[in-house]
Amino acid sequence: MLIADSWEELSLRVGLATLVGALLGLDRELRGIDAGVRTNALVALSSAMVTICSLLLYDQMHALDANNRTDPLRVIQGVAQAIGFIAAGLIFVKRGDVHNVTTAANLWVAASVGIVAGLGQYKLLAIGTGFAIILLVSEPLFHRLRPDWGKQGNDKSSH
Repeated sequence: MLIADSWEELSLRVGLATLVGALLGLDRELRGIDAGVRTNALVALSSAMVTICSLLLYDQMHALDANNRTDPLRVIQGVAQAIGFIAAGLIFVKRGDVHNVTTAANLWVAASVGIVAGLGQYKLLAIGTGFAIILLVSEPLFHRLRPDWGKQGNDKSSH
């Protein structure tokens, strides 16, 4: 299922996850918001490692017993629950305004990047990264195109 457990393939999967996670965190870092480069890189790295570990375990268990019912998809479910807990902790309400929703979503994307890189789905990784970066960097453009954007309360979730 892993296809290859060579040093090169493992390094590629973990390295891409870490690099893209760091890239996603750069937007948060440049805005001076918590959960920046290191946090996103670590989330993506750990997601990739856990995903690869589950695939390796699946291969090992099936090598010992072809009828083994090990399910590596449960790892993805576990990562989703864990990152949901962390992301929820970032969101807070202050004077009726919700803050850090985009940062929480950014961490979820970093976790997804790690899962996808860990699975070796490089095309999906490239496409997802492209869309995520476009979404993250497009907010200032919207502010310039529509000066009243922030006055309507639409930007409260961007932190």
